[in-house]
Amino acid sequence: MRQRVLALAMAAALLLSGCAGQAGPEQKPRRYEASFLTLFDTVTTIVGYGETEEEFRRTAQEFHDSLLDYHQLFDVYHEYDGINNLKTVNDSAGGDPVEVDRRIIDLLLFCRELEGLTGGRVDVTMGSVLALWHEARTEGVDDPEHAALPDAGALEEAARHTGFDLLEIDQEASTVRLTDPQARLDVGAVAKGWAVEQVCRAAPTGLLVSVGGNVRATGPKPEENSPWVVGVQDPNGEKQDYLHTLNIDHQSVVSSGDYQRYYTVDGVRYHHIIDPDTLHPGRLWRAVTVVCPDSGLADGLSTALFLLSQEEGAALAERCGAQAMWVAPDGGLLYTDGFLELVRT
Repeated sequence: MRQRVLALAMAAALLLSGCAGQAGPEQKPRRYEASFLTLFDTVTTIVGYGETEEEFRRTAQEFHDSLLDYHQLFDVYHEYDGINNLKTVNDSAGGDPVEVDRRIIDLLLFCRELEGLTGGRVDVTMGSVLALWHEARTEGVDDPEHAALPDAGALEEAARHTGFDLLEIDQEASTVRLTDPQARLDVGAVAKGWAVEQVCRAAPTGLLVSVGGNVRATGPKPEENSPWVVGVQDPNGEKQDYLHTLNIDHQSVVSSGDYQRYYTVDGVRYHHIIDPDTLHPGRLWRAVTVVCPDSGLADGLSTALFLLSQEEGAALAERCGAQAMWVAPDGGLLYTDGFLELVRT
């Protein structure tokens, strides 16, 4: 299941704004970019510098291979030979504990902390509920004329099979068990960012990584120690339309919004960010962008802040040392106090 690096060349970042700055002929190392597909069901792009193309290619391949390991471990839809992953845990719900890789244990411990930190807004034990929305969204995208919402009674029943009290984590034995046969894990709100953070911590400095728009810089650009420039997408525009560009060097930038994964029922858009209180998509915001050093935390916070009022979200961001921007349904922008200090344009 090793995925091939698909593209490698000197270029501007495919998914980011303002990152290109052509190096002069006398400047070394040179700038390169690599892109590859299928990990976490999205496009991954790595931009960095190397003395040679071969040197950068090795760095990019090592990053890819490390991220592939996390992708397989955290996958809830597919099995892989010789691996007990989160699909294995879900399939074994109500049965015996499943021995898993320590990285799954560490992710779930982080998720448990995040659930408490966010007042339950980020809850990876909501898999039974999210599965109903996933099925309805998939069918609605495939057959728009017959798109429908999940049955309300089914959602209520599924919600009875959620909660961290149903998840047993034995660190010493490295096992995980869902005690309820109908409980399911869904780590989609956290896993991608958490995996990116773990891989970036071991990566060389001076890389800019985008995994489906989850952006992490491992340090400033080697050129004059300058920051990377990252675009924040306008939810009302095209992919390359930006509300702001931000200067970052050791930070992560993660956005959540109603424009990313959705379907339409009777003219109303239903996106993938489900509020555990209502069991329906959150309606407070069009998008939320979070900036903080830790990509896993940024990923989780972007979901939590999308489901909280601006006042509650700003307080949570402050506790976590993060900055945030909200896009209101009318297009208005709100910021934490320090966010505008990061804005380039």
